[in-house]
Amino acid sequence: MELVRAKQIVSTPSSNVEVQFNGVSVWIDEVHENGKTATVHLRGLGEERTEVGIEDLKEITY
Repeated sequence: MELVRAKQIVSTPSSNVEVQFNGVSVWIDEVHENGKTATVHLRGLGEERTEVGIEDLKEITY
């Protein structure tokens, strides 16, 4: 995923954009200032957050 798109998704929390990390649906909580990582958590399951590389996120379109 591109940095600009990740920021757009975070800035529009009401949007229902599906984002996956390693094939699992996640919510992007925050894009970090370094521009290379984001904090995400699994959709619907718990609140554990993980820092991942933005390039490892994939927007799913149907």
